[in-house]
This record gives sequence, C-alpha cells and structure tokens, in this order.
Amino acid sequence: MNKKHNFSAGPCILPQEVFEKSAQAVLDFNGIGLSILEISHRSKDFVPVMDEARAIVKRLLNLNDDYEVLYLGGGASLQFLMVPFNLMKQENGKAAYLDTGTWASNAIKEAKRLGTVHVVGSSKAENYSFIPKDYKVGSEYDYFHCTSNNTIYGTQMKTFPDVDTLMVCDMSSDIFSRQLDFSKFDVIYAGAQKNMGPAGVTMVVVKKEILGKTGRDIPSYLDYSLHIAKESMFNTPPVFPVYASLLTLQHLENNGGIAEAEKRNEAKAKLLYDEIDSNPMFETFCKKEDRSLMNVPFKITDESKKEEFDNAWKAAGINGLNGHRSLGGYRASLYNALPIESVQVLVDVMKSIK
Repeated sequence: MNKKHNFSAGPCILPQEVFEKSAQAVLDFNGIGLSILEISHRSKDFVPVMDEARAIVKRLLNLNDDYEVLYLGGGASLQFLMVPFNLMKQENGKAAYLDTGTWASNAIKEAKRLGTVHVVGSSKAENYSFIPKDYKVGSEYDYFHCTSNNTIYGTQMKTFPDVDTLMVCDMSSDIFSRQLDFSKFDVIYAGAQKNMGPAGVTMVVVKKEILGKTGRDIPSYLDYSLHIAKESMFNTPPVFPVYASLLTLQHLENNGGIAEAEKRNEAKAKLLYDEIDSNPMFETFCKKEDRSLMNVPFKITDESKKEEFDNAWKAAGINGLNGHRSLGGYRASLYNALPIESVQVLVDVMKSIK
C-alpha cells in the first residue's frame, strides 16, 4: 500500500515511527505477552507511560512544577464546560471570551450556563476571516479564554494579550507547533488528534494555585483538583491514545523539540501560501496577517476548473483536502508530522491547473 499525502484536519497524520510502535504495542506491549489494549491502567507497565506522558509535556513547554498535566476523556469540547466550572466564581461569576471561530463560539455557549460571558472581540460578522486585536481584559473578569488556532477558518493568534486575570487557551490545533511563553497561560487544553496522537484523549495543563477559589460544588469528573490528586487516574484513562501521544511527543523531543518543529512548519506554510498568492487560480479566505501555519483553507477562483483540480490531487495520492462543510473550498492541514515533500506534491498539482 502506498502511503497517502494526508492533509486531514483531524484525526490526522502522525509520525510513521509512532504508527509502527503503536501497532507493535497492540500486538505485544513491551514483550509482556499482552496488548496495550488489554492491560490494566494501574499495572506496572502502564503507570510509567502515564507518568512520562505528563512529564514530557512540561519539558517541551518549559513549565515548572507549578503546573500539572492531565490526560482526560471527553474531547476538548468537555473543557468548554470544565473551564468555567473550575475558574468562574459561583457568585457573580464573569469571564471574557474572544470569539474567533466555531470552537470559540461553542466554548462561549457552554460558559454562559454558569455565569456572565463578555465577548471582548469577535470576527463573526466577517465570517471569522481575521483575529480581533483591539480589546482589553481587566481584573473584573475571573478569566480570559481564547482559541489560538482556528482549524475551519485558517486563522491563528500570532501574539497573546497581556491580561489582568487568568488566561485560558484552547490550543487543540497548534499545540507543540511553535515556540511561545507557555508560562503566560494558567490553563492550556488540546484535543490530541492534531499534533499529539489519535482521537480519544485531551491534554490539559493547569497552574495548580488557581484552583479551589470559585465557591462552587463541582461535579467530581469536572473537578481539575480531583484529577490532579488521582494523577489522571480518577477513572480509567484512554490507555492507547495516551501511549500513542507519548510516542508522538518523544518523537518531537528527539527531533529538535518545538523549536525545530516551528522551523519546519514555517517552511511548509510558506511553500503553500507562496503558491496561492502567486497563482490566480487560488485564493485564501482570511486576512494575510492572521494566516495559520497549521490549517490553510483556500478556494479555486474558476469553478469550471474544480473537477480538473479534484481529479488531479486525488490522482497524486492526496487525502483530506476537502474544506469544512461550513466554509467549503479546500483545506490543507500542515501539522507537525506532515513532511514538506507532501506540500510540494500539492503545490505541483496546483501549478498544473491552468
């Protein structure tokens, strides 16, 4: 079987080494005669996996022991509710949100169940084609929530505001892809199925000192403090996705860490954007200064050429290029594991459309 050039937005491409090691672990994990799929999460074979999966996140993000790392179920969407439960005060709770796309909008919807939400900036009226910048967040808010990268609309926050409250960020689609001062954030969460591993687990990074101050009676599963106390083992964790995520992060660490990943991602994005900008057959949906390094939605300018283009990229072994149903067009996702050679294949196809 020939490996496809996988531009899927998620679940997405992972390093080939991760596929191979994961496949072996499904058959026989660590030579113990059991599959990773059937061992106990509290066994002497898996506990070190969870411990290292949590530790490697702090190494890669350069965070100290003021932070704790959790691996939880429920997807990033569950965090839309867990964040306000843990950070929004029960009495007169108020939070600031930046509305930059579908997932940010969904997070706002969930937070409104527990308190007052002020949308301090929104690009919804212009179809989320840019990142709002002229806003301030003061100390009257319990926390500020933003989404660093928007997979559907292809925008990315290049800088983050200085706020006078806690800062929470959904980094599901660009975590580990670029260097940031991660200590600016009090909570970071990310679904694994972009740059970390298979679908089924969500990583959460929490600054421990911010917890326990809302006055809320938090449901057990939604309480960060309880998950921290149980070392991500409050209930049976998604064992296989955690293991595959560990393998992915080890591969990242062994190949120059985030600094080198950022260089590779910038090169891939430049190659594709340069072609879109120079080829009159294609154009992007969003403003240039806010373009994402991870997700590149674009459209063909001559609909009469659409069938020719579709046939060409499929014949070239490209997968996952169709745009999100809410936007249309095409979307090339350039996650960490996608090689620049795959981007070149796409660019060559685009050049062939006249």
